[in-house]
Amino acid sequence: MSFTLDPQVAEALAPIVAAMAGSTPPPVGDVAARRVAVEGLIGHADTARPTPDDVKTTDHHLTTADGATILLRWYTKLGAEPGPAAVFFHGGGMILGNVGLFDGTVSRYVSASGTPILSVDYRRAPEHPHPTPVEDAYAGLVWLHEHAAELGVDPARIGVFGDSAGGGLAAAVSILARDRNGPAIAKQILVMPMLDDRTLTPDPEIAPFVLWSWDDNATGWQALLGEAAGGPDTPAYAAPARVADPSGLPPAYIEVGQLDIFRDEDLTYALRLGQAGVPVEFHLHPGVPHEFDGLAFTTDIARRVIADRVRALASL
Repeated sequence: MSFTLDPQVAEALAPIVAAMAGSTPPPVGDVAARRVAVEGLIGHADTARPTPDDVKTTDHHLTTADGATILLRWYTKLGAEPGPAAVFFHGGGMILGNVGLFDGTVSRYVSASGTPILSVDYRRAPEHPHPTPVEDAYAGLVWLHEHAAELGVDPARIGVFGDSAGGGLAAAVSILARDRNGPAIAKQILVMPMLDDRTLTPDPEIAPFVLWSWDDNATGWQALLGEAAGGPDTPAYAAPARVADPSGLPPAYIEVGQLDIFRDEDLTYALRLGQAGVPVEFHLHPGVPHEFDGLAFTTDIARRVIADRVRALASL
């Protein structure tokens, strides 16, 4: 068995790989070091491309059930017709990131698709372990439904959208909404989602290529779940791969790279959804690792995956 990077992606990532050569990754559990390193990469990727000038942002604030206040940022394309919308949850392994770090990314999705997006600044672990992040995410969905009329949104055409940990939150919110008989979700758009707290054993075949490692993953899940991470009692609202019965969940768009440590859990989730009668569009992209598109955005494969996500948003 032999895996290789997509040649264009390899060329785009070469300066980053060279800069990281010889550095020692932080140990499992070091959240602070990961926040510094990964948020720096996210910020670089977000600002490396121009932010569209046809997207307007408006900040709202939501008071949660436990009395906290979280930011909701509403992105709309100027001149767009009323209709669908999506609730977005950013990536970051459940431990890092914020709405502002993804301003450019979300604006580009809105500009290209015409679909407005509500980005939820959910609270992160370990300061806020499960269930706080998913409850914040769910509260954002409820808020958009409650304010749909004033925002010009059709409540029957609201989707959830997230990448990496945010993709896991979008999947978890879909389960939560089903189980609570909560707001309708038209589609779940899951971009390389983080779904399973049991993904902790390195795969030597793809280890040379990963951008989010198994140590990173263990750090994120332990921050969210503590000693329960990887054990028998993890709830599906934290790790959607644990859902006992996927039937009745919203139609799903799911994608992942073949060199991503989430590959197998995402493949399995797509299969289980499909077997349960949930409509699924699934893409396995060869030769690419986790979050490659943000750093190798000029490549042909990055353009294709962005076009697919825009199509999924526009189809709501």
